[in-house]
Amino acid sequence: MYTRTRRMHSGLSDEMIHMAVEQFLPAVGTGVLITIALVRFVPAVCWMLPGLWQVIFSLGVFSSCRFLPRAMYAAGAWYLLTGLFCLTLGEAHAFSPWAMGGLS
Repeated sequence: MYTRTRRMHSGLSDEMIHMAVEQFLPAVGTGVLITIALVRFVPAVCWMLPGLWQVIFSLGVFSSCRFLPRAMYAAGAWYLLTGLFCLTLGEAHAFSPWAMGGLS
């Protein structure tokens, strides 16, 4: 992102990067707060965290896409689909390395 903005928009690159990060921060905060809430109050459903993180990450990517290359829409869609797939696996396979690392 940094090299792209420097190459295409040299005068505005710092501001563009700042705005893209600013657009992504609510997704990061949401991921942290959901993790804290589930771990603290409902630890029985923590198996959903990998899928939820992927879905939340995809929302952050989609919100920052106007400052990123168009190919990032595909990355956002990939994380959304794999996150939803991890959620459909259920508790038995949620923390499987193949489900968490192989899909994303």
